[in-house]
Amino acid sequence: MRIDLPGGPYTLREPVTWTPPGKPARSRVVYAAAHVVADPLGDNTPGSPAAVDWDATLRFRRHLWSYGLRVADAMDTAQRNMGLDWAATRTLIERSAREARAFGDPATLVSCGAGTDHAPDARSLHTIAAAYAEQIETVQAAGAGVIVMASRQLAAAAAGPKDYHQVYGKLFGLADRPVILHWLGEMFDPQLAGYWGSRDVAVATEAFLELVHAHAAMVDGVKVSLLDAEHEVRLRAALPDGVRLYTGDDFNYPSLIKSGSHALLGIFDAIAPAAAAALQALDAGNIALYDEILAPTEALSRKIFEAPTYHYKTGIVFLAWLNGHQDAFAMVNGAQSARSITHLAEVFRLADQAGLLSDQELAVHRMRSLLAVNGL
Repeated sequence: MRIDLPGGPYTLREPVTWTPPGKPARSRVVYAAAHVVADPLGDNTPGSPAAVDWDATLRFRRHLWSYGLRVADAMDTAQRNMGLDWAATRTLIERSAREARAFGDPATLVSCGAGTDHAPDARSLHTIAAAYAEQIETVQAAGAGVIVMASRQLAAAAAGPKDYHQVYGKLFGLADRPVILHWLGEMFDPQLAGYWGSRDVAVATEAFLELVHAHAAMVDGVKVSLLDAEHEVRLRAALPDGVRLYTGDDFNYPSLIKSGSHALLGIFDAIAPAAAAALQALDAGNIALYDEILAPTEALSRKIFEAPTYHYKTGIVFLAWLNGHQDAFAMVNGAQSARSITHLAEVFRLADQAGLLSDQELAVHRMRSLLAVNGL
């Protein structure tokens, strides 16, 4: 099958069939950070409240669970701080946790982001901690696990590491089970520059480790998205026993998972079938097969997450549309317009090379339609 893409004709590879493994990986704990599906008939223009297609959104979570992956919900992949308002976020948390009960324990199968984005005017450490507390209570009431997200408000208000320790120390006291801490780099959100009290990553890491060691009993793991593989390996070695490192490095995840990191990744939304197969190979000690499966997905991920990295959600949703998980290439906040047609065409090509176009005829039809809309 051929398609004319910007840059010339492209011949698709032989299709790949991925079979759900029927069980989660044994050697790693793995979360896919899931996107939300916008209602194509809703007013999802920039600045409008999010209009979500709840049936398609929950169906996609069932797809991820069917491949043995856990779901990290209401995270930046779901457009937190980029169009998904708190009303929609709260509904997402509640519905996702309820949906998980058909597959098992929601506290195991889904963990949700708790932050402060519903309180943009919070300025004091007290009001920021109170905003965090409200969202943590919402997640726990739903029965899901808690992921403590990085806070723009705290990044703006904190004078140094002690302020972060003060706020997070209060949050540990509210949790009914160990939580995941999320360190999101400024390439994903420029307003988080200097998180943990310093723009010097080494200094910030020292402050972060001090916090984790002081509260190790209440930390399930730390999710680090700094796109720095060497830093992640050093941080992983410095964590207390029993605290997991969940890689959030969408550039280097194959080598990091292979060397010992667990995972909480936005790219696993798009590559769930391949990720599940690779993890089963890792469990079986078949490193060659693991590498063979994930190598082409890494090239795809690097394209989707290229600068400006925070627009990666567009590529994630684009692939969900190509693969028939949703009826329209539409996003809350109109974010489908954040990437160029040449970028999306390359994502199409790399997804095919990774064997991740589940129905090539549908994908080609939809790609041709998008090209036509763009005058190509």
